[in-house]
Amino acid sequence: MKAVCWYGANDVRVETVPDPKILNPRDAILKVTSATICGSDLHIYDGYIPTMEPGDIIGHEFMGEKVRLQP
Repeated sequence: MKAVCWYGANDVRVETVPDPKILNPRDAILKVTSATICGSDLHIYDGYIPTMEPGDIIGHEFMGEKVRLQP
């Protein structure tokens, strides 16, 4: 799947990453149909979140269709 990965202040890249897996009975996998950024994404982009590690996937404002629930 494609994801936006953070590599440092002002350095984000769209990369191919492994598909998600169901790990918890409450997990779901969605096919994202639209996404946007929010204020905290801008703080991450600017490098103001000290806990970020290069390669971390960012973004949490999205909607989508249910693909799979717990097995």
